[in-house]
Amino acid sequence: MGEIALIDNFIPRTDVVKRAARIGAEVRKIKLSGDLPDQTISAINGLLLEHKVIFFRDQGHLDDAEQERFALRLGSLMPSPTVGAKKGTMSMFDIDSARGGIWTDNWHIDLAYVDAYPKILVLRGVVIPPVGGDTMWSNTATAYLDLSPSLRRLADDLWAVHSHAFDFADVTRPSEADEKLYYERLARARFETEHPVVRVHPETGERTLVLGFYVKRFVDIPKYDGQRLFDLFQSHIIAPENTVRWNWKQGDVAIWDNRATMHYAAKDYGNQRRVVRRAALDGEVPVSVDGRYSVARVKDIKQPPPNVV
Repeated sequence: MGEIALIDNFIPRTDVVKRAARIGAEVRKIKLSGDLPDQTISAINGLLLEHKVIFFRDQGHLDDAEQERFALRLGSLMPSPTVGAKKGTMSMFDIDSARGGIWTDNWHIDLAYVDAYPKILVLRGVVIPPVGGDTMWSNTATAYLDLSPSLRRLADDLWAVHSHAFDFADVTRPSEADEKLYYERLARARFETEHPVVRVHPETGERTLVLGFYVKRFVDIPKYDGQRLFDLFQSHIIAPENTVRWNWKQGDVAIWDNRATMHYAAKDYGNQRRVVRRAALDGEVPVSVDGRYSVARVKDIKQPPPNVV
């Protein structure tokens, strides 16, 4: 009740507009910055836990430095383990369609191939194409609740191996430059982590499904059966009624709970350029329903070069 009162006192409910029944809300009349009062930051975090992803229009005043200052109010910054931070920033990851080498048009949890993957992502629209380029998010907590009791019990017992090494058969027609950039990153570090398929959210206590593009196999399950299990559980996660879609404008900011969502950025903008910049916040090592922690296996780590633009 205290958290609800805090939201109502510092962000009026009339300024919070739901975008879909199960996930997503637009928050209006707030200018994001690193100087917001503590109570407003707490209210933003409360809305994030409630709606899983929240959106802010008209944040064109933000630059890279101020985006990071704001993100720091929600946690500790986490640089990408495979790509260095954008020059002049501590953690900013520049996602520029003109450079390639990044595949976001798959349902995924950001950096799920490491054990303590980010808890929160703050994404800012910098260059938005005139058409296309929407991002979709899904609610992995309600997806879990949609499962029958017997399927929930099955999911509770399953573990999956997540890795950033993938077969290019899973990626739509990569260019030669994309493949070269990918293998350069893979040569610097190889990440593989065993996560529970169901984790307990450390703040809400909800059970959420941990799947997506980085899953390579299930632990102790033959590949043939594992693929069918993956398709079964993933279908609940990406069911249309469990998703929200955001039509970007320049200066928009999206903040999502990476512990309770998956997302997908549509590549439907042809040869137009799309640039978004992401700040990630340190997350917790997932805990299964029976209290076991995710297990990471990291090999051949080398310092990534700056993600210079």
